Amino acid sequence: MSTFKMKKYFILLLFICTGIYSSAQQITVKDNVTLQPLEFVTVYSLSLNASAMTNIKGQADLSDFKGADDIKIRLVGYQGQQMSFDALQNLNFIISLEPSQVYLDEVVVSANRWTQESVDVPNKITAISPGQISLQNPQTAADLLNNTGGVFIQKSQLGGGSPMIRGFAANRVLITVDGVRMNNAIFRSGNLQNVISVDPFAVRLTEVVYGPGAVIYGSDAIGGVMNFYTLRPVFATNGKPLVKANAVVRYASANTEKTGHLDFNIGLKKWAFTTSISYSDFDDLKMGSKGPDDYLRPEYVQTINGIDSIVPNSDPKVQVPTAMNMLNLMQKIRFSPSENWDFVYGFHYSTTSDYSRYDRLIRYKGDNLRSAQWYYGPQVWMMNNLTVTSRLSTKIYDRFGITLAHQYFEESRHDRDYRKTTLANRIEEVNVVSLNFDIDKKLSENQTLYYGAEM
Repeated sequence: MSTFKMKKYFILLLFICTGIYSSAQQITVKDNVTLQPLEFVTVYSLSLNASAMTNIKGQADLSDFKGADDIKIRLVGYQGQQMSFDALQNLNFIISLEPSQVYLDEVVVSANRWTQESVDVPNKITAISPGQISLQNPQTAADLLNNTGGVFIQKSQLGGGSPMIRGFAANRVLITVDGVRMNNAIFRSGNLQNVISVDPFAVRLTEVVYGPGAVIYGSDAIGGVMNFYTLRPVFATNGKPLVKANAVVRYASANTEKTGHLDFNIGLKKWAFTTSISYSDFDDLKMGSKGPDDYLRPEYVQTINGIDSIVPNSDPKVQVPTAMNMLNLMQKIRFSPSENWDFVYGFHYSTTSDYSRYDRLIRYKGDNLRSAQWYYGPQVWMMNNLTVTSRLSTKIYDRFGITLAHQYFEESRHDRDYRKTTLANRIEEVNVVSLNFDIDKKLSENQTLYYGAEM
């Protein structure tokens, strides 16, 4: 046999093996009439607290569902189905949904920290799926929340983004990441920019709870709760390692944004690892021609030979100085010794460069600009958290979750008036240690008790 034919058969065999392998890893959902793949189909299991959503090819990863007997497959406008993992395997993980006029509610996890159907939740909740995040392609997590239409974002400069829910903001709305509260003692009543520390590329699901959530989340949640759930390590199935990766490169002309992102997953039988890296660099923002004249920048302060001078701006629509950059890192390690136990360790690190507060730099005092400098120092956030989940049903609980976390925050503000020598500095550093218990017990067919504690 010639070398060319051997290569051809080898490539064909490789494609066949890859197709068999991929089909064992994921479900494919199609329309029963058109046989076209269905996107945004929700696949979830309440017993395993696992959920997934199909992509544009109608495919979703089922690594987290192995052994489940209550896998529900639902999409608005279609009749839902429920079956076991083994039943799906007998169908080669290919299933068709029958069109229907019955409205099906989505599944949320924010109301009580466990996966729950939205019809059973008294709060108004908006969920942002991975597909919506990819479509919206937000520059920061603040932009991601703004795209929901239910969260107003106060943003006076690049690096800004203070969410407001129904008139409440700052320390009256709560931000959580993987169930860990970000709010702490330095969260003031004025606008806060801490939400930009969350990497939108590393978010797999965002849920916004409108209205008071203090019973579950504490007094910071008077106005609402913004929950970010980051990428979760996925195990391999059938004994074969699961390796997948995503990469994004983006450029935006309005602020000369240059962004690069990479995340990848390595899944074994009982161990799984997920790594995410994102870096963004922004130049001075250029406002649109229809913007308010109050934000134009006809001149700005420049220090020349140690003396402040007011120099003309060649393009008043360029907001000088608003340039900044951001770095986000995430590493997760997951270990599941059995179907009843799940351990997840997560490391998050985010930092920014110095970035100016633009609305303060355009104020005048007489004929001169009032401030020569007004900027925030690097906003640093680091979190280590360990989550242990047990699904071993006992007399006390059916599901038990404990989260231990340590967070470090560093923020600073610096300002100096025009032609003054004194630079005022305010630097804040905080370490936060938290411990959280979440427990539920099904008392009867129609009654479930949720309880827990946080310290």
